[in-house]
Amino acid sequence: MKIILESTGKKFNTEWIFRNLNYTFEPEKAYAILGRNGSGKSTLMQVIAGSIHPTQGTVRYLMDGKIISDLHIFRHISCSAPYLELIEEFRLLEMLQFHFRFKTILSGYTTKKIIGMLDFKNEENKPIRLFSSGMKQRVKLILAFLSDTPVLLLDEPTTNLDQAGIDWFLNLINEFSKKRTLIICSNLQHIETGFCSDKLLIEDFK
Repeated sequence: MKIILESTGKKFNTEWIFRNLNYTFEPEKAYAILGRNGSGKSTLMQVIAGSIHPTQGTVRYLMDGKIISDLHIFRHISCSAPYLELIEEFRLLEMLQFHFRFKTILSGYTTKKIIGMLDFKNEENKPIRLFSSGMKQRVKLILAFLSDTPVLLLDEPTTNLDQAGIDWFLNLINEFSKKRTLIICSNLQHIETGFCSDKLLIEDFK
């Protein structure tokens, strides 16, 4: 999928978070959105995802040359971010089953296989609220990666992960990001975005 931002900007009250952003995310390429804490990376990610509207300009989505309506873009984008919450009353298996009522699971995978990929032992009936922060982050990531969408948006993907978790995340990148438009927001360039071929610095659009 191609995502085109034309003169795009977002303002809260009187403060511009970013403005006059012209950029095209091409299909099947990996991009990093970089900047210091509070610079607007997550806001831009949410505008790209269609979860908040830009104050100025437009965001267009094209697949095979056809424009996709804003109303249907959620079917084509998967996200993982610190501000996206899991339903903590659900058990792990229930969380997976609920998520894949709205997203198509990648061909060849089942919820049982995904639980095995998480490397959680005997945790499928454990409530999410009892998971550690690192376990919750793994669940958020696996839900995004294993959804059959052409666009994958990851905001600070190694948040709360230890070294074993970071290695696990990098394996997901190697296995599941091919032939997808991958966009990552990060402060950790060498860890989270070293594999990204293109980089966008948010502070260039203030």
